[in-house]
Amino acid sequence: MEEEFVHRRQWLSREKFLDLIALTNLIPGPNSTELAIHIGHQRAGWWGFAIAGLCFILPAFILVTVIAYFYQKYASLPQAGSFLIGAQVVVLAIILQAFFRFFKSLFKLEQARDFFRRDTWSSPRASVIAFILIGSVYLSFQSWPEITILLNCGLISLFVSRRFTVERKFELGSLFLIFLKIGSVLFGSGYVLLTFLNSEFVEHRQWLTETQLLDAISVGQFTPGPVFTTASFIGYLLEGFSGAALATLGIFLPAFFFVALTIPLYKKMSQSLTLRLFLDGVVAGSLGLLLFTLWTFSQRLSHAPANILLFAVAFILLMRTKIPSALLILLGGLFTAFL
Repeated sequence: MEEEFVHRRQWLSREKFLDLIALTNLIPGPNSTELAIHIGHQRAGWWGFAIAGLCFILPAFILVTVIAYFYQKYASLPQAGSFLIGAQVVVLAIILQAFFRFFKSLFKLEQARDFFRRDTWSSPRASVIAFILIGSVYLSFQSWPEITILLNCGLISLFVSRRFTVERKFELGSLFLIFLKIGSVLFGSGYVLLTFLNSEFVEHRQWLTETQLLDAISVGQFTPGPVFTTASFIGYLLEGFSGAALATLGIFLPAFFFVALTIPLYKKMSQSLTLRLFLDGVVAGSLGLLLFTLWTFSQRLSHAPANILLFAVAFILLMRTKIPSALLILLGGLFTAFL
């Protein structure tokens, strides 16, 4: 987006672009989609608001739904199963890369290893954030609800920093409301979405198997567009095209609402110390949930030497090169399919 709208088309100044990124980090929902909606509004008012959001979501929704259709038909074939194992291993490497990237950003580090330097801890904020991150991992292992963890993390950051088995039965209405809830409370990157989906659809309601969820995440990563179109895949598996459409509408609708709400409050929100302190804790808690998700999913995949090697190679390539993650997922799938 920066290349397209700041450098090539020059629709926005770099300063304005960075301001919009900061603003989308202050509200829940899919940040990339919210940024697209904001840019559309900046360029063409409320028509741009609607068109930018729809055009950003629609291609990914169509592609993911088509893949979900073929997945439902052919995923049981050995060839497809082998491919998806490799794709899932690379997804775990992408999650780990995301964790380190967000970790550095949260602690304002040049390199992750700088976390252990003494001057990193000159501010009480770093200690508080580290405590929150570790605490969120612990609470995840204790099966606390994700929303409760994140709200508590935000409140701890705000106040401390200032001072110093269900039956497999579902219907379209429930599916829509679940994704509407997720889209309304999920802060940060789409990667944190994995924890919410695992809790809602695998552990709590048992509407999906762990393998189906990992496959849905792989498709969301592999296809262009926002990672949140994972919802389209899950919706299709549960209720066909109607489920895909309602799941997509539910998870993205709050993004339009929050962007519309924050447009007139832009300056006030972006300069609010209280909100920034609160969100520091939410982001730290989100990192803890991300780490817990990585650990949980890694335990569910085979620890065969080939998978471990694939994970290590994928992680190194992600950290050291600019190879697109979608390409690595494709190569990982091909590696295990032909192994």
